[in-house]
Amino acid sequence: MSSTRTRRSALLAAAAFVLPLTLGVAAPAFADAPKADPYGPACASVPKDGAGSLAGMAKDPVATAASHNPALSTLVAAVKKAGLADTLNNAQNITVFAPSNDAFKKIPKADLAKILADKAQLTKILTYHVVGEKLTPKQMENGTFKTLEGGSLTTAGSGTTFTVNKTAKVVCGDVQTANATVNIIDTVLTPPK
Repeated sequence: MSSTRTRRSALLAAAAFVLPLTLGVAAPAFADAPKADPYGPACASVPKDGAGSLAGMAKDPVATAASHNPALSTLVAAVKKAGLADTLNNAQNITVFAPSNDAFKKIPKADLAKILADKAQLTKILTYHVVGEKLTPKQMENGTFKTLEGGSLTTAGSGTTFTVNKTAKVVCGDVQTANATVNIIDTVLTPPK
């Protein structure tokens, strides 16, 4: 009798996974499959807990998530100035190449002030950092992607070492938010003319 009960339990367990798949939905064990961990030296500076942590950022849409990360405060201020926060928060399945505060520090102060004062130019620069699909590290090994600005950017590398447009290094990559993948970069990208 116990072998019949064991066999019945095994059949019920199998049905719990097969039935949802035949109905076109993921079984619970597959729905929460683990994602790759973020990588890169700047990931160590991300807060360990709270809204700005990796787990906290995963719960919020991208502009909100970035606002909780102290390394992205200049980017967040620029996004707000350009009026793009709602656009980014409402977009689905995007990749944002997010310049860190250190990336913005590479721009001379007078030049940065000019960019921040020109909403059209600021919007063009910021939307050049956004790709309309969620990119995986594998896709970034040797890729060319259209940006929301309309131009293209290129990525190259492998493992945990990637560059964007041959100049910007990904310093904390594959960070997940509720609607985007974020790759924090060390240089602000310039759209092609």
